[in-house]
Parts: sequence; structure tokens; C-alpha cells
Amino acid sequence: RFQIQRGKTDPTSYKSLGDCFRTIFQREGLLGFYKGILPPVLAETPKRAVKFFTFEQYKKLLGYASLQPGLAFAVAGLGSGLTEAIVVNPFEVVKVTLQTNQNAFTEQPSSFVQAQQIIKTGGLGFQGLNKGLTATLGRHGVFNMVYFGFYFNVKNILPVNKDPNLEFLRKFGIGLVSGTIASIINIPFDVAKSRIQGPQPVPGEIKYRTCFKTMATVYKEEG
Repeated sequence: RFQIQRGKTDPTSYKSLGDCFRTIFQREGLLGFYKGILPPVLAETPKRAVKFFTFEQYKKLLGYASLQPGLAFAVAGLGSGLTEAIVVNPFEVVKVTLQTNQNAFTEQPSSFVQAQQIIKTGGLGFQGLNKGLTATLGRHGVFNMVYFGFYFNVKNILPVNKDPNLEFLRKFGIGLVSGTIASIINIPFDVAKSRIQGPQPVPGEIKYRTCFKTMATVYKEEG
């Protein structure tokens, strides 16, 4: 919800994370926090399979290009993220549409009905079920590039610990830092994706149309 806000003048603006939780609970009930849960659940298994399978395949292909290992991991991560994005984007469109619906959970359509409505009005292309694909490509591509590149490079630099508990903490810490850095870098793409896939400020007018134009608009209007 934070990502679709358009500044303090937005009537649906939330003052803080706590205010967002309270408002959603008061207006939409406990189930309001679980809107759009089915699309990511359905997408999770193919998403993970595509991410790690394609990462390994891209890594093997890049082995023939004589790239430095550090660069190869980052490029393979980028490739896996771009491939993953193509798989998950239709699910993201349905999810964002459901999550931005401020009616009570019981009053909104199911995931399948929502998907049918999106296809009926916009089709399967960039105005319908694949709306915001470029932003999704950026979100997943950048995240996986930074995550895999940082994780495997740092993991190879820091020595392996013989103590299994310390070794677990080493890998956990590297993964935590990798995910944090990747999220910070890719969040502008995520905001652009939410603006494009979510409701437009004026019904019938498309303000947020493409990834980089949306980023430019958000930067110009909101900093």
C-alpha cells in the first residue's frame, strides 16, 4: 500500500507503517492483510524452480565465456532474475490489483475472477495480464544480480568455519546482507511496478505507463 501512495495529498495516504496496519485493520478487517495471497502462493514453486535452475544453466554457459567468477555469478543472477520475472509477472498483476482493492476481503472478487476481469478488459499483453513487465524485469533482474553476485563472492572470500553453528551463522549473515543490499537497490523498480499495476490516480487516465517514465515522475513529484 505504501508504494501506490502519491504523497501526502493522496486521500489514501498512510502516516506510518503502524498507521497503515491500523487503518487496514479498521476498514478491511484482519483478512485485509491477506488480500492477494493466492497468486504468490501459486507462483512460489515455479518461481523458485525457475530462479535456481536458470541460474545454474546461465552459470554453466558463462563458463565458456572465460568471465571472472565474480562477474559470472552476477550476470547469471541477472539472467535468472529476468527469466523469473516473465513467469511471475501475471501473478503480480493479479496480486497488486487485489491488494489495492480497499473493499472488505469478503466483498472483493477471487483471484481467478480478478484474472478473468483483467484479461477481459486488457487482454494478455502489456495493458492486461502482463502490465508492468519491464518494471518486474528490473525488479527481479537487479535483485538476483546483486544477491547472487554478492553472496557467492563474499562466501568465497570469508573462510569456512569448522564449527557447524558458526558456519551456519556465516552463511546466514552473508545471505542477510546480500538480501538487504539487493532490496535497497531494486526497490525503485518495485515502486514503479506497483504504480503501473495498481490503480491510476484518475480513473480512465493512465499516468504511470512505462518503468523509467514512472520512476522519473515519482522522483519529480515525490523526491
